[in-house]
Amino acid sequence: MKKLDLINSMIFNRPEEIKHWLAYWRFLQKKIVFTNGCFDILHRGHIDYLARAADLGDVLIVGLNTDQSVARLKGRQRPVQDQHSRAMILSALHFVEAVVLFDEDTPYELIRFVQPDVLVKGSDYKAEDIVGYDIVKQKNGEIITVDFLEGYSTSNIINKITG
Repeated sequence: MKKLDLINSMIFNRPEEIKHWLAYWRFLQKKIVFTNGCFDILHRGHIDYLARAADLGDVLIVGLNTDQSVARLKGRQRPVQDQHSRAMILSALHFVEAVVLFDEDTPYELIRFVQPDVLVKGSDYKAEDIVGYDIVKQKNGEIITVDFLEGYSTSNIINKITG
């Protein structure tokens, strides 16, 4: 399979599209890690966060906010990059197994569908306040917070460019 085809094959527009992969990974008893975000203008802070999330299990699934979802959460000027571009960049990272788009403001239904063993968010959240905490706890999974790399954010990059 060509590299670009491989990258595109791991992008899923709806949770149902990843169903057979979830069954396969579970059959192999892989530890499934889930995180989510907008990941607009991928930067060093994102890479650090995602790599550390991937280290917590065998399979990293990234829930990615659609363009409409990002605009609702961050304002009309966002996202800077369209959802397919953001998904391709994430999918090209060797430690990301799948990128699943979601249009809601939170990934709650996606987390319910995926049923991850580990749920990861930034340490700016308290574990019990993380969307999906109840789902993962109910199946005796782990909720882990990861510190962000100081000084790296999409907003900082945009502010630097726009002055």
